[in-house]
Amino acid sequence: MADINYSTFTLGIEEEYMVIDPETRELKSHEQKIVTEGQKMIRDKVKAEMHQAVVEVGTDICRDISEAHKDVSTLRRTIAQIAGDLGFHIGAAGTHPFSHWESQLITEHIRYNEIVNELQEAARSNLIFGLHVHVGMESREMANHIANSTRYFLPHIYALSTNSPFWEGRQTGYKSYRTKVFDKFPARASPNTSKASKTTTASSSC
Repeated sequence: MADINYSTFTLGIEEEYMVIDPETRELKSHEQKIVTEGQKMIRDKVKAEMHQAVVEVGTDICRDISEAHKDVSTLRRTIAQIAGDLGFHIGAAGTHPFSHWESQLITEHIRYNEIVNELQEAARSNLIFGLHVHVGMESREMANHIANSTRYFLPHIYALSTNSPFWEGRQTGYKSYRTKVFDKFPARASPNTSKASKTTTASSSC
């Protein structure tokens, strides 16, 4: 694995934004208006999420960081403009500092209905926002090598990405309370070292 051709790697970035009431700064359902308007401009690069106060965007498959940065910047400007025109603000952090998950509406969709039916309060309370970086690689062997090597750096990555010390109006004592909220979901622990895998993509979520 000494000779790695980084030019064969590809990148994809997803971001989840808060939809915020400009006056109260509380999370607010946008009734999918932002998604509807956004799809007219950026098509399927904007999507609904399980909670109605969340909007998700995703880049194209990018060849390098510069291309991904340009795409992300365009998506941010587009969604912020659409939200502003509709009377909303957009925010970004791992958790909202004071809105309560109990008051948030769930998006009507068969997938989300299944998740809530199976996980109940663990799903309803999963009111978090993320930045997901997906790296495409040319082989399963390479993906396993990178994933195994990256495990060592996970604490460093988490330390650099912390941005959610507050939850429901309280100082939680954690720099990243998002990770504690997400812990309730199955299979959220760091993966074991692997020699074989069906995936050719390594992902990081902050």
